Amino acid sequence: MTTVDTTEPLLSVKDLSVSFRTRGGDVAAVKGASFELGRRETLALVGESGSGKSVTALSIMQLLPYPTAYHPSGSIRFAGQELMGAPPTVLEHIRGDRIAMVFQEPMTSLNPLHTIEKQVNEVLLLHKRMDRGSARARTLELLHMVGLQDAENRLDAYPHQLSGGQRQRVMIAMALANDPDLLIADEPTTALDVTVQAQILKLLRELRDKLEMALLLITHDLNIVRRMADKVCVMQGGDIVEAAPVEQLFTAPAHPYTRRLLEAEPTGKAPPAAGGPVVMAGRDVKVWFPIKRGVLKRTVGHVKAVDGIDVAVREGETVGVVGESGSGKSTLGYALLRLVKSDGGIEFAGGSIQGRSWRELRPRRREMQIVFQDPYSSLSPRLPVAEIVGEGLKVHDMGGNRAERRRLIEQTLAEVGLDPATADRYPHEFSGGQRQRIAIARAMVLKPRFVVLDEPTSALDMSVQAQIVDLLRDLQQRHRLAYLFISHDLRVVRALATDVIVMKDGKVVEQGPAEQIFDRPATDYTRALMRAAFELEATETGVVRS
Repeated sequence: MTTVDTTEPLLSVKDLSVSFRTRGGDVAAVKGASFELGRRETLALVGESGSGKSVTALSIMQLLPYPTAYHPSGSIRFAGQELMGAPPTVLEHIRGDRIAMVFQEPMTSLNPLHTIEKQVNEVLLLHKRMDRGSARARTLELLHMVGLQDAENRLDAYPHQLSGGQRQRVMIAMALANDPDLLIADEPTTALDVTVQAQILKLLRELRDKLEMALLLITHDLNIVRRMADKVCVMQGGDIVEAAPVEQLFTAPAHPYTRRLLEAEPTGKAPPAAGGPVVMAGRDVKVWFPIKRGVLKRTVGHVKAVDGIDVAVREGETVGVVGESGSGKSTLGYALLRLVKSDGGIEFAGGSIQGRSWRELRPRRREMQIVFQDPYSSLSPRLPVAEIVGEGLKVHDMGGNRAERRRLIEQTLAEVGLDPATADRYPHEFSGGQRQRIAIARAMVLKPRFVVLDEPTSALDMSVQAQIVDLLRDLQQRHRLAYLFISHDLRVVRALATDVIVMKDGKVVEQGPAEQIFDRPATDYTRALMRAAFELEATETGVVRS
């Protein structure tokens, strides 16, 4: 590791400003940000989407789209060396060698056409000038260091053949290949299950201490900040509105925005079970996907995505489905909606819908809706909001004439908290939370009885999560909706669910009333999920929350 003067901060950012040139004029993304980071320290940049966190981090490595982006002011000194405006040769030495970065979504950061070995090797060959044999040995060492199981057999794997947690471990291995002095982690656990998230955070802590790195952590999740950070900078609209040690920030926040973030976590519990009629029920539901091999593509086995599950969702109640990625949560929801082929009994509103043709099911489709995880990919970018929300009305011949449909669309937009005047705008003109409200409006305009909510808050800031949870509660109470809520975020499930199903490898590990599952889990697997979601290490923050 490179020797540096430890009497000064490893990283010193002073009066950093970032603006972007656009057709409508310059947009200020960061406004006079200043902070310092010492060796073996962890600094968290916290704030909602659009607050300037990632732009600040990319400025450190000078990775912004210059000259569209520019710096009206500021200084970025790393180990005493000025990076702002540094020549390319200096930046090439710094990037990936002394400063490394782990990005939010490894699937888009890793090259889908290259093996894991080739992608990690590239860093070693470029910066360390290693030969192939030495690079392979170092790659294996790094993969073992980050806890990738069966690393020897993963070298020839491609990113799509790994799970989300495994891909993130590969990204961390690439970042650590050259023993950096500073690791920047940009939302490194946002898309991961709670158990995998806990593993990645533990890994980052251990590597920080072992390699004596500094860690700059960018996140909107305050629970991660509690676990990881020594000090925190809170960003809003490009400004650092508060900077403090982590204990001080959580016990005595000074700025109103910080207090609002701390209060924004989804809270409360679902109302007691109302005992309404069963709207959707599944008995011994199975979804098995055949494994075919050989020239003749013979079936040699099955992937048992859902393997004999019983579920009942009542009017005005929410059944939460939790478990790690690949446990079968989403497949169960799709099976109940008859979007994938399944075996077993499925009844909707007292009548069997299993085995019915698409034509026979069409009248029922209006009453069974789904809201997907990522609204940006589930909303057509080519259609304005009015057409997206109103598409189902045309399909099901609802709402009357064009003017009457327009009124119904605008009423639904208002009901989900959107301005009806925005009905002719396109999805890219809205924030993530607003797009999710559009996706909810698209389902609600049809007046459904049963709604599958497939990870509807996982990609959202915590304050926006709380808003969406409140909206879903309000809509459920107003229209007596039955929800199947699929999520790996147990805090959100606790705030919404009346009953909970815990899934693992296609089977039910445990199910029952939400209070029982959360307060008195009966299995080791459920207890592990609860610990990962709710427990914090008291030694790090002095605060224990459950």
